[in-house]
Amino acid sequence: MAITSHKKEVVEEGVPLHSAKKALIMLHGRGASPASILSLKAYLNLEEFVLLAPAATNHTWYPYSFIAPVQENEPWLSSAISLVEELVADCKNAGIAESAIHLLGFSQGACLALEFAARNAAQYGSVTAFTGGLIGEKINRANYTGNFNGAPVFIGCSDRDMHVPVERVYASANIFREMGGAVIEKIYPGMGHTINEEELSIVNKLLQQTV
Repeated sequence: MAITSHKKEVVEEGVPLHSAKKALIMLHGRGASPASILSLKAYLNLEEFVLLAPAATNHTWYPYSFIAPVQENEPWLSSAISLVEELVADCKNAGIAESAIHLLGFSQGACLALEFAARNAAQYGSVTAFTGGLIGEKINRANYTGNFNGAPVFIGCSDRDMHVPVERVYASANIFREMGGAVIEKIYPGMGHTINEEELSIVNKLLQQTV
C-alpha cells in the first residue's frame, strides 16, 4: 500500500518543550531531512528556543510542484498541514504563547510554512519562508481567513529561482499583507536556490522580537 500521510517523527533540540518559552518549528525542503534544516541553528540565535523539526515521509512533503493543481498533491499536502497544526498545538499545550511560536521553512518547507500559516492566521512570533510561496496552480484566496495582527512574515527568494516563480512570491506576500502580516519581502537578483547572509540576519532579528 502506498504511503499517503506523514508520521509524526520530530527531532527536538534546544530547550526542552515542557520548559521552553519560545518555539521554532523548522520545515525542511524536498529530498532533505530534519538535520538539514536544523543546521541553520549555527547561524541563528536560538538559545531560548525549543526547536521542532518534523520529518517528511520519504523526505517529501508533497509529490509534485507547489504550483501543480492542489488535488495532485493530496492527500500528502493535507497530512503535512495537519502535522504542523499538531506541532503548534503541542507548543500551546506546553504553555508556549502563540506569539512565541515561530514557523520557518526552506523551499518545499517554506511553501508548507506559508500555506499552513495562511490557512491558520494568528499572531505568531514570526513566519519565515526561505524561497517559497502559497500552494496551488492558482492561489485559492478563499482558503485563507483570519488575521496575523502584525506578526512578522519574511519571504526571501531569487528573482529567477528554478522552482519558485517570483510572481508567486509577490502574490503570496500581498495576501499576507491583506491578512495583517508585517511582511518583509526580499528578492535577490540571480541568487541560487539557497539562503543568503542578509536573509539570516533579518530572520535573526525577527526571532528575538516580541509581537
